[in-house]
Formats: sequence, C-alpha cells, structure tokens
Amino acid sequence: MTTPPLPAAPPLPAAPPTSGRSTSPPPLRGPSSTGAVAALSLCMLLSALGISIANVGLPAIAQGFGASFQAVQWVVIAYLLALTALMVGAGRLGDAIGRRRLLCGGIALFTAAAAAGALAPTLWVLVGARALQGAGAAAMMALTLAMVADAVPRTKAGAAMGWLGSASAVGTALGPAVGGLLLQTSGWRALFLATLPLGGVAVVLLRRFLPADAASRQVVRDRLNLPGIALLALTLAALSLALTPSAGAAGLREAALVLLAGAGLALFLRFDARARAPLLDASLWRQDGLRGGLAMNTLVSMVMMATLVVGPFHLAGPLALAPGLVGLVLATGPAVAALTGLPAGRLVDRWGTRRVMQTALGAMAVGCALLAGLPLTLGIAGYVLPLALLTGGYALFQAANNTAVMRDVEPGRRGLVSGVLGLSRNLGFIIGAAAMGTLYVWGEAAAMGAGLRATFLAGAGLATLALGIGSCAARGPSRSLATQPAETLTTRLPKF
Repeated sequence: MTTPPLPAAPPLPAAPPTSGRSTSPPPLRGPSSTGAVAALSLCMLLSALGISIANVGLPAIAQGFGASFQAVQWVVIAYLLALTALMVGAGRLGDAIGRRRLLCGGIALFTAAAAAGALAPTLWVLVGARALQGAGAAAMMALTLAMVADAVPRTKAGAAMGWLGSASAVGTALGPAVGGLLLQTSGWRALFLATLPLGGVAVVLLRRFLPADAASRQVVRDRLNLPGIALLALTLAALSLALTPSAGAAGLREAALVLLAGAGLALFLRFDARARAPLLDASLWRQDGLRGGLAMNTLVSMVMMATLVVGPFHLAGPLALAPGLVGLVLATGPAVAALTGLPAGRLVDRWGTRRVMQTALGAMAVGCALLAGLPLTLGIAGYVLPLALLTGGYALFQAANNTAVMRDVEPGRRGLVSGVLGLSRNLGFIIGAAAMGTLYVWGEAAAMGAGLRATFLAGAGLATLALGIGSCAARGPSRSLATQPAETLTTRLPKF
C-alpha cells in the first residue's frame, strides 16, 4: 500500500457568495482529511508491526539470553496482554482528557519502550519493556478508530476504515519480512530500533493534521476505573497463562488458572456494574447492532488466528516447504488484505455496511471450507488461493463492521466503543490461538491432514455463525442507521 500524498494546507479562500445550495461534505482527498488518514494509518501500522515483528525474532532472543521457549514467548504475551487489558480503559481516558493528546502520548510510550527493549540487558527487562510497549499500543489501537469520526466526513468513513485496515495488514506483513532481514544483518535488537523513526513521524503527523481536543472540555471527567482495569488485567493474565503450554503434563495448573480467570471475570463484571466510570457501560449492551458487531468481531478473529497458528505447521510439515517459502506463503494473506482494504472501504460507502458484511462473511466461510480440503490435493496452490479469498473477506468485514459500530456513536463515547471493539478482537485472537491450535494437534494425532481439515471446517462454522448473528441483528427492531447505505444516511444526518 502506498501512503497517500500529504500536500501542504493552502490558505483558506474567501467565502464564496451564497447560492442557496447546501454545501456538500468535504472529500476524503482534501488536505486535512488525507493527512489525518495518513497519520491514523501509520498508528495502526505501528501497533500491528509491534506484534508481528517480535515473533520472527523469538529464536534469536532465546539464544541470546539462553532462555527456554516457555520463558521467551512472554515477549509476545506481555505485549498482547497489556494491549488487551488496557484498551478499553485507554478509550475511556481518551474521551475524558482528549483523544489526540492521549494518542500522541501512547505513541511516545510505544517508541520509548521499543528503545528500552532494544537495550534490555536481561530477558525479563525485555518482557517489561514489551508490556509498556503494549500499553502504548492500547492507546493507539483504541483511539485510532475513534479519531476517524473527528477527522473525516461521515460519508467517507468507510474509505478511511479501509485505509486503516490496509495499514494494519501491511504492518502484519512487514513484521516477518523486515524482521527476517534485520535479523540476518543486525541481530534481534534491531527489530525494536526499527520502529523508532516511524513513531516520531506519527507524532508529527498527528499534531499537524488531526483536530485539537477542544471538544474534550465538554466531556464529564469521571475518575478512571483503576480497580476495574486491574481486575480485567488479572483475568486476562490468568487466561493467557492457562492457554500457554507448560513443560510437563497439563492438568491442575491449567484448571486452577481457568478457575481464577472465571472468578476474576465475575468480580470484574460485578465491580464494573457499580463503578462511577464503568469500563463496559451497561447501556452499550442494549444496542443490538453493537452487541452483534462485537460478537462477530470475536468470531472472525478466532478464524483468522487459525491461519497464523495452523498455517506454518501445515506448510512446513505435510507440504514440506522450505522456511523462506513458508514465510512467502504466509505473507499472501496480509498482502491480499492490504490490497483489499481501500476498495472495501469504498464498497461500504456505496453499498452500505450490511451488504458488504454479508458478502465478506460468506467469502470467509467459503475460503475456510476450501482450505479444509484443497491443500491436501493441490498442494501450495490449494492453500494460497483459498487463503486469498479468506483474507480478502476479512478485510471487507473489518471495513464494514468497524464503520457500522462506530458511525452512530456519540462523540463523547467513541473512545470507549473503539476500545471495546479492539478488546473483542484481541479476545478472539487469544481464544482462537488456543482453540484452533489444540484442534489441529488433536486432528493430526489421528491422521495426517485431519488437523487441517478439522480446524478450517470449524472456521467455516464460526464464519457462518457470525453471518447468522449479523442477519439477526439487521432484522431486529432496533436496527442501527449504520446498516443502511451511506447515500441514505447523508439525507438524515448533519453535514460536516
């Protein structure tokens, strides 16, 4: 994906004579909108890059510190755990103190933590730096979607979401590719140093093109729900530990951690319902469109984790591909998603969210069904072609679902809803990594190829379930305006 050009803002012209005609919304290609989308896209790229670029360096990090696999995998888990636990709180805090202010602070923390990780003298210092980096990424991911409504005309929101989806896919694809090159030339510490210049550029673009936080004074500044955030973090930490493979036989440890996670969730929900500033506002769950969007987001994220967890094992095992070719095949998915992101956003603006979402989920279900069988008979081509269909459908779904969820949210709650949306996605990633990986191992223990078939048939079922949820929400009595085409919306909503 090529980042759109950033022309300098021209001086404001004199107001033209009034002609009696209404003024149309400014186009997405205008200077401020283009710069805002570029800045937000870079934030999305950085947060995705922070996840993917570290994965390729885990063997080198383990060798450098003399650490075990169970220890070194916390370089990834710490990032994802902090990101997931803090995302909702970051969204609410952004609504209270100003979204642009907190977004710039998140990027600064992300960049400083990357530098600390590059200089880490021990593995656990690196893990701590990665947790701080995940905290910065939480602000970036929670507030990026919320800032779209502040910086882009409503009728172009779908196109902006498409750019963000493409940027996320590009960041995911660049991680293994750039990381592998840096490992060969400069070592694992260069993986973290590579993000420093991008972080600086992102802050400059945000301050140049995004609107100031003048509206933040109108937001009621409730205290931040720190106990709720702590309980949520404890719950997710217990869940992550339970899903992390341990040395020796699984059993009492995992069962105890699952019970701890369940108790933590119950306490969090009970406490959060009584808090002055709840992280999960109960009124949000009365909106059918939001409930459905979050459920579909979790299910779809579980499906996509199958390609990241199961794909490498099948490509290197039954298909016996060389490591370099495995990486190239795996890059097909993010590349397709990146190329699909912008057209997906334009389709959302033209067709409306419901039609695009149904098409996307149908494509994902078909792609999973094909992945369950074609690789076993057609080899690498039987894997790449269905993977392209699956990831293209995922890009369509993200553009449509993000637009549907965020379009009708009140300005003072956009950060909160954006954070909840990111939370649902990351929960899907965590659960999908464990469930799909376990299903694959069980299947392969029975017969070669059975694990791939079982995993992607389950993925097809999850995509079909998401399609059913979306259809039921669209037929419900409280259907959101976001299920209608953008052309209809513009006749009922104020112009910007």
